[in-house]
Amino acid sequence: MTRQDTIVKTSVIGIVVNLILVAFKATIGILVNSIAITLDAVNNLTDALSSIITIIGAKLSRKAPDKDHPYGYGRIEYFSSVIIAAIVLWAGITALTESWPKIFNPDVTSYTTVSLIIIAVAVVVKILLGRYVKNIGERINSQALVASGSDALFDAILSLSTLAAAIISIFFHISLEGILGVIISLVIIKASIDMLRETVDSMIGQRVDAELSRKIKESIREFPEVYGAYDLSLHNYGPEDMQGSVHVEVDDSLTALEIHNLTREIVLKILEEFGIIITVGIYARNDTYKDIRSDLEVIASEYEEVLEVHGFIVNEEMNLVTFDIIVDFDADREKVKNEILSKIKEKHPEFDYYIIDDYDVSD
Repeated sequence: MTRQDTIVKTSVIGIVVNLILVAFKATIGILVNSIAITLDAVNNLTDALSSIITIIGAKLSRKAPDKDHPYGYGRIEYFSSVIIAAIVLWAGITALTESWPKIFNPDVTSYTTVSLIIIAVAVVVKILLGRYVKNIGERINSQALVASGSDALFDAILSLSTLAAAIISIFFHISLEGILGVIISLVIIKASIDMLRETVDSMIGQRVDAELSRKIKESIREFPEVYGAYDLSLHNYGPEDMQGSVHVEVDDSLTALEIHNLTREIVLKILEEFGIIITVGIYARNDTYKDIRSDLEVIASEYEEVLEVHGFIVNEEMNLVTFDIIVDFDADREKVKNEILSKIKEKHPEFDYYIIDDYDVSD
């Protein structure tokens, strides 16, 4: 079964379960005149709608790359997640506007044993459904399924609160419907905002996962010809499609054919191990001027803002030393670079120097 088939199957299960819960909760909410139970039913209805949108997003993301969209349609899944978050946000705001007046003008509710049993069963069902959907989502890296599963677990907690309010109403004759409705609304609104923020972060482009970055670089450094791996950058074109680039440092005596074979082996290894298509750039290494390299590394180590120095090379014909430097985003980048440049010039004035400014995009 493909990833998309798994998403569709899981979403269909979610739709069926949620529609059953909607029918039961809406009936009970109307019969016992409970705003909390009715809102809980509305929330289940939005969950079913979210699952439908997840299915549509999964289907559309299957489209093969074409001339206008050479990287495919995988990012459509992110748009479906944004739509789901917007629907949940709308449901939360609507629930809030309906619940707030109930605090000051509570309705009289008349719970029955059957209604309480159904609510209790709904709690158990939502817990099981939430864990199932979330686990599937994490296993296949589906942000939409993870969000749906988390939302279902939230629903279970809210339904449990509704059950507690009902019991309090029966034994103490205190109506908590309005207050509980407001709490439910605020939780729904917060969940939707968190979902929206997470999805937007993925669309904008997040920092490469630290563990993944280290594993990729460690895998590349296993090649005996590679001195180091730098400038790893990964771009997400959908949950299943990640591409990127990396620079490797190799001896400047390698021939073009040897470099070609090495980079091809690196590309195939990373694709096989991580499923990532990567482009490999080259830094040439020559230890003739390792004293300058060593002094540069000592100078750079004086600045905690400097995260890494690499790509060091001396062009004798141009009498030029170039190197890459990564300075922390929060630091005064220009000040740090100018100070380092000044100190290395003072120590080795026989060369000109040029710093290539790199960014801290991966660990």
